[in-house]
Amino acid sequence: MSSNVQRVLAGSRRLQTLAQHFRLQKPPQHKSHASFTKQAAVLVCLFKGDRGELRVILTKRASTLSSHSGEVALPGGKVDEGDADYVDTALREAKEEIGLDPSLVIVVMLLEPLVTKEGVLVVPVVGVLSDKKSFSPTPNASEVEAVFDVPLEMFLKNENRREEEKERMGEKYLLHFFDFEADNKKFVIWAFTAAILIKAASEVYLRPPAFLERRPSFWSVAAAKRPTMP
Repeated sequence: MSSNVQRVLAGSRRLQTLAQHFRLQKPPQHKSHASFTKQAAVLVCLFKGDRGELRVILTKRASTLSSHSGEVALPGGKVDEGDADYVDTALREAKEEIGLDPSLVIVVMLLEPLVTKEGVLVVPVVGVLSDKKSFSPTPNASEVEAVFDVPLEMFLKNENRREEEKERMGEKYLLHFFDFEADNKKFVIWAFTAAILIKAASEVYLRPPAFLERRPSFWSVAAAKRPTMP
């Protein structure tokens, strides 16, 4: 591991371990989930805040978008033919959406894929920003209204969190909503994006959330592959 990477990951033995393990692996390619015709990847990009805390970069989607307009999301998008793997997809999309140079991101792990209710397989790619000062967000106005960051650990805490119980095909599950305010602007991180960040925080901090998660089973790859009854 280079001295630059060691410097960036200093203070988090867990991130160092994840980065070393990831370097020994070959990132899965899109064909590893060939049964899904719609695939995407998102970037969980972490960096150290002024107080040494890990923070994650988020976006607020443009209000003009046809789907999920105005919602908080992770940088990312659909797989393109030219993408080598999910890491390539996540980094390319982050560059297109917020101007993040892929060379500034040290990838440390991939989280388990999730499947949206529209049937899109989404692979979360976790990376660490190697030089925060070199990154000045330049959001693509057609896709992104705002770029902001929040403490990763907030997704393990019961503060500023609420939940809604839902039911689908007899299964009861919870959707989680996290409220955050910055620069006099209020943001809500919820549902699918919140689930990814709960998982990322659990992996990095090696502890479960302080609340019952109870995510819907239909978000899992196994459930999505299961044949439905006529």
